[in-house]
Amino acid sequence: MRRIILFLCLALAAGFLMIQTGRGQAPRSAAAVGPAGQPVFTPSGELVRPQGYRRWVFLSSGYGMSYSQAASEHLMFTNVFVSPGSYDYFVEHGNWPDKTMFVLEIYSSASKGSINVHGNYQSEAVGLDVEVKDESRFPDKWAYFGFENGQKSSAATKPGQNACWKCHDQHAAVEHSFVQFYPELLKIAKEKGTIKPGLTL
Repeated sequence: MRRIILFLCLALAAGFLMIQTGRGQAPRSAAAVGPAGQPVFTPSGELVRPQGYRRWVFLSSGYGMSYSQAASEHLMFTNVFVSPGSYDYFVEHGNWPDKTMFVLEIYSSASKGSINVHGNYQSEAVGLDVEVKDESRFPDKWAYFGFENGQKSSAATKPGQNACWKCHDQHAAVEHSFVQFYPELLKIAKEKGTIKPGLTL
């Protein structure tokens, strides 16, 4: 009986040691590391493709939007999500905390299919754009990343103050986010007084 108890104690101790050292566990992917909804980076500094973002807070959709005079021949749908913790912070303060991450899905549009007679709907996934606020990592605070379908990680668009960065910096209603296109957040920003002074909405 004593031998059985001793064996069980040794087995439990060995199991605890394996857990502490990380042995005996299935390797975790990079996307599984770090707080939920916060950006994760590879050792080389690339952003790991966000996982599970469809469970985040949905902000809005756009269709065929363009910030230039030249309209695109291919009208796309965009869906914008933000991490839950950042959304809660915005509701309380009217701006975005460090480590905020926006995900913008891009889908092609279709008008003929199944029983649809009028209007357009989302069809094939085109790609993913991600915007990250990380004040300790990026000298310009915000950085932009593009993911093709299946791409697991992406380097930030360079230079830091690129065309995307400048457009968001000059025209976004709150910090680098186009809150003017998110009706519910716009109400909050107006209440909190966090809209950029002199901005035309």
